Amino acid sequence: MLFSRFKNQLPTPEEALEGRPERAFTVPDRHTVLGNPLLGPYPDGLEIADFGLGCFWGAERKFWQTEGVWTTLVGYQGGHTPNPTYEEVCSGHTGHTEAVRVVYDPKVVPYTTLLKLFWESHDPTQGFRQGNDTGTQYRSAIYTHSPTQQQAAESSRDAYRTVLHNAGHSDITTEILPATGRPFYPAEGYHQQYLDKNPTGYCGIGGTGVSCPVGVAPAGD
Repeated sequence: MLFSRFKNQLPTPEEALEGRPERAFTVPDRHTVLGNPLLGPYPDGLEIADFGLGCFWGAERKFWQTEGVWTTLVGYQGGHTPNPTYEEVCSGHTGHTEAVRVVYDPKVVPYTTLLKLFWESHDPTQGFRQGNDTGTQYRSAIYTHSPTQQQAAESSRDAYRTVLHNAGHSDITTEILPATGRPFYPAEGYHQQYLDKNPTGYCGIGGTGVSCPVGVAPAGD
């Protein structure tokens, strides 16, 4: 019963698993496709964007295929338990969502382009699920690294909400919060670039089919 409840309701900090002071596993040094370091150091001038859009296997591939992205890695974010494991996150007892960290060159790919890819690559109206994947770890989320990112994310949400409503979809449930105070914990090595290592592996990612406007002012509902 407790497991079932936390698949559909986020735990409080008091209810969350205790976690650990350090990772319980190692993370590979380099991206299997892009060849760049996963954990850094990253070259000057690059920026970081964090997104949760369902199962992180397919989500990560969407971003590493984007020109201007320097590296990507998957992990857990937005919860309470420090240094969680995959099994702990899937239990619903940590409060994290599966996330993709995108390290990108803003001179090549602006943050707004990444936002468009984010919105169009999943269904942001489904709450604690994404397609057939159910649980709090599949919720839609954007964790921002600057006031500029926060404003851009909120503006894109407002604009996309309008076109989704016009297409008959429900309201957006995506949480948009500062990354500060919400650490990104890298996932186990076998999750990193999973669909490069397993080309026929599971990919549950899928959008609404509704195009997201980019670079327009939010419209009223």
